[in-house]
Amino acid sequence: MKYLKLLLIIAFTLVLLFAAADLPYRGDADNQMNQEVSMTGTPVPGNYYIQEAYNDAHTPNIVTVILGDYRSIDTLGEQIVIFTAGLIVFLLLRNRKEEEGEDNDK
Repeated sequence: MKYLKLLLIIAFTLVLLFAAADLPYRGDADNQMNQEVSMTGTPVPGNYYIQEAYNDAHTPNIVTVILGDYRSIDTLGEQIVIFTAGLIVFLLLRNRKEEEGEDNDK
């Protein structure tokens, strides 16, 4: 079983390295993510975020503007998912402790 886990970890690492080898270099000016217009002819939102973040929200931190203003509904959804997962873990652990306490009483 120990060797199977090790084999799975190695296989997964090789798959990740194979996929990452095909990624473009981020500093390349001709890279698609550095373009003003996407392949479909629409403007790339990242350029607007960088150029207009301070003017739209008057906040010097661009990450805060993107997460709090531009993508607030998406961020709220992510927070709800994390809160729900934490609540489920809390309820499962609390229930397990109560069951262990009942077993000790018998």
